Amino acid sequence: MEKYNYGIVGLGVMGRNLLYNIADNGFSIAGFDLDKQKVKELEEGATSGTTVAGTDSLEEFVSKLETPRKIVLMVPAGKPVDAVLENIKPLLSKGDIVIDAGNSYFKDTNRRVADLVTLGLHFMGMGVSGGEKGARFGPSIMPGGDLEAFHSVRPMLEAISAKVNGEACTAYMGKDAAGHYVKMVHNGIEYAIMQLISESYDLLRRGADLTNEQLYEVFKDWNNGELNSFLIEITRDIFQQKDEITGGFLVDQILDKAGSKGTGKWTSEEALETGVAIPTIDAAVASRTLSSYKDERVQASKLYSKGEITKPENTELFVQEVGDALFLATLISYTQGLSLLVKASEEYQFHIPLKDVVKIWRGGCIIRSSLLEKFYEVYTEDPNLSNILLSKTIAEIVNSKVSSLRKTIAFATANGISTLGLQTVLAYFDAYTTENLPVNLIQAQRDYFGAHTYQRKDQEGVFHAQWGSTNNQ
Repeated sequence: MEKYNYGIVGLGVMGRNLLYNIADNGFSIAGFDLDKQKVKELEEGATSGTTVAGTDSLEEFVSKLETPRKIVLMVPAGKPVDAVLENIKPLLSKGDIVIDAGNSYFKDTNRRVADLVTLGLHFMGMGVSGGEKGARFGPSIMPGGDLEAFHSVRPMLEAISAKVNGEACTAYMGKDAAGHYVKMVHNGIEYAIMQLISESYDLLRRGADLTNEQLYEVFKDWNNGELNSFLIEITRDIFQQKDEITGGFLVDQILDKAGSKGTGKWTSEEALETGVAIPTIDAAVASRTLSSYKDERVQASKLYSKGEITKPENTELFVQEVGDALFLATLISYTQGLSLLVKASEEYQFHIPLKDVVKIWRGGCIIRSSLLEKFYEVYTEDPNLSNILLSKTIAEIVNSKVSSLRKTIAFATANGISTLGLQTVLAYFDAYTTENLPVNLIQAQRDYFGAHTYQRKDQEGVFHAQWGSTNNQ
């Protein structure tokens, strides 16, 4: 029987496309799915000349693989992953490699690493970003976990990943669940940037009365400049898409209720757990929740009149300022996510290499952008930078844009246009760059009502005051 180099469990859109990508790069690969139709379609859709086989028998699937077996799981996160592992573990041998390439919660991945190592099996958690097109033609791949296993599959991962300047958009992200942690933060940043783009769209559409045709031109110009990114690119194209039912633009017919799959919420929860401030990512998660209150928002809009919007006097200048605000807000969204990776790397001993993180995000993934090239340069110079805002190179960029951010937010506030994401960016920036914050008063309050103690500016130690014991006349 012919033996195959790799195997994939789960032949949905992502699994099938990733399998074809692996096959097109010269590796033989078998696919397993309980759905017989998916198995049939797998072999029919394979590129001529590639070595692909499909089966709906797990036993047959495992028997088709060369040893040590290298199996990629492309199944939904949570219980489905555990179910597959329980069914496949008895069929595997010591030294086999299992890679979970779904959006699994990192703590589940840590648990699975510990479980499988007792059986002599290698387990990796691997983030894959780029959607179905990326999976097919080159995603950004974030593997973590068993280092020995990574070296074994590295040639394949480098072959199938996206390329930027000839460099593969994949690298070892660190120990245990580091790969899934990095992917989780990637998705949190994605939430933030999408929120910021939607707010910028609202400012241009309602604030400046731009049509979809004009919005297309604005986003086209932005994508040809320093805002160049995947999300700006697809937003540009969205403004051209016509609706088959009404004949108008499709974007205008889409209900303003945003869905989510939970990875943004995981990022917010994890930041709270580890004590890292990521307010823009938090705001993006909250904004999607707010969007779900559609009926209530309709009622509230009738109760609270905001008056007519005062249009900007110079539309061209306004567009430029919104663009600069969006650029800076995007930069600080990355900053917040990367600062979480710094803390998590220490907290969980993941040893996440930030330079490699931004390097592999430059291509293939949803948050790829030209800005990451600058980040890569900064981290190459100082791989241990705790927050990228501490870089003099980044400071020059930020200082050139912050005035536009303030003006944009002022316009939005004056006209009742919600910019929760943009405002959290500015608040984060102003707080992070302020030497003395007013939380000395909070500490005084905490000590007053709860004897929580405080530290002093003028001497070391921990102190508690007898509040209210002095009476100043």
